[in-house]
Amino acid sequence: MRTVIALIKRNVKLFFKDKGMFFTALITPAILLVLYASFLGNVYRDSFTSNLPPVVMLEESLIDALVGGQLISSILAVSCVTVAFCSNFLMVQDKANGTRKDLRISPVSPAALSLGYYIATLFSTLLICLVAAAACLGYVAMVGWYMSLTDVLLLFLDVVLLTLFGTALSSIINFFLSSQGQISAVGTIVSSGYGFICGAYMPISSFSEGLQTVISFLPGTYGTSLIRNHAMQGALAEMETQGIPAEAIEPLRDALDCNLYFFDHAVSEPAMYAVLGGCTLLLIAVYVLLNYVSRARRV
Repeated sequence: MRTVIALIKRNVKLFFKDKGMFFTALITPAILLVLYASFLGNVYRDSFTSNLPPVVMLEESLIDALVGGQLISSILAVSCVTVAFCSNFLMVQDKANGTRKDLRISPVSPAALSLGYYIATLFSTLLICLVAAAACLGYVAMVGWYMSLTDVLLLFLDVVLLTLFGTALSSIINFFLSSQGQISAVGTIVSSGYGFICGAYMPISSFSEGLQTVISFLPGTYGTSLIRNHAMQGALAEMETQGIPAEAIEPLRDALDCNLYFFDHAVSEPAMYAVLGGCTLLLIAVYVLLNYVSRARRV
């Protein structure tokens, strides 16, 4: 345990010491918030109004709250994974400069080494993502606040779980990389592609049926839906309070991916948590196993 703690302290210290790596990870959610609010706000607004009956009139603050909830859920769903890749640069840097070899020939066990990288990356990513979540909530408070305390707490829980998943995923992928060029290329691909396959950039309901089926097997999809549910639950509940019929709200929830379906079967929130948590544990186990097998082959 002392070895793991020492490795965690060392990795966290090096991450924050590298200003380029730290600020790249830090400004990513802020840039996404500005870009989403500037360019996607009107798109989301049109999507809401087009899915409502013509006779339904909503307050501007409620529409802004719906738009804000979709914006921040998309930002947080993407950031929890993409920031993890930025925070995990250190593992590849250690390979590139030979530090990893020095650690491998030391008495440090493979499990301790892998957990040291994982927990340090998790800590750094969580710090950034929780700050991003607080900033996103501040944005929602400015445009229209309908969230309850339970919604806020569940939103932070979603961020933690999705960060655990993103850190495990980045750890496995980065395990096979050995240069700065490779990690930059992978980071670019993940940053540009992950948002689409998890339903953050475009609702899954807008894809073809075949693609929807494929995406339903990806755990990140359920993380996005959880965040979206808790970011927008208050505003959707307010719509019902104002007399909007459930027949009009339910298609809207489907269009926003608040409701997910696996082969036409609705997926409950507990099931979403189970899928995301189970896949995260599996990825962590695979990552530790990869380190153990790699060490065994070198001995």
